[in-house]
Amino acid sequence: MKEVFIFITDGFADWEASYVSTELNKPETGYRVKTIAIDREPKVSMGGLTVLPDYSVKEFNPNVDIAMLVIPGGTQWREAKNQQAKVIVDYCVSKEIPVAAICDATTFLGNHGYLDNHRHTGNTLPYLKQGAPNYRGDQHYVDAQSVRDVNLITANGSGALEFSRHILERLGVLEGDELNEWYEIFKKGYFPS
Repeated sequence: MKEVFIFITDGFADWEASYVSTELNKPETGYRVKTIAIDREPKVSMGGLTVLPDYSVKEFNPNVDIAMLVIPGGTQWREAKNQQAKVIVDYCVSKEIPVAAICDATTFLGNHGYLDNHRHTGNTLPYLKQGAPNYRGDQHYVDAQSVRDVNLITANGSGALEFSRHILERLGVLEGDELNEWYEIFKKGYFPS
């Protein structure tokens, strides 16, 4: 099975990867969701969920068949220690493995130049520029919930469903009418409010 890595930090936004991880982790998809972090110490999400990472950056084995790297936002993407995630992002980019980042994780990508040559979004352009002083991708910024540009998916913090839709589509887990139906159910519910 191919693995989809979710990079977690202390303070990670647990809901931003929850819609998609549930779909990806179903046995029939051919994918298995695994977590990775800077170390193997338990990480506590914004919602108070404690997660023990499956992998650490230091133990990363490039022989693992990675299908995608998903990077939820959170409260600590600007901390120096979490910049170690760059090792995994560099690896994925070099191997043309898709990278998907949402909320403040887009600020992390922007600060390291990953957004400079791709269409992308984030929590707003001013927010991205303020949080990522090395960001140079203004001309590629799009005001949208989520943007997919080949192997890069980005979303703002209120776009978890659109982000998930792009990931499911990119990995071929759900497509066409099935994907649209999935999205509509979670976006609007079974019954109109």
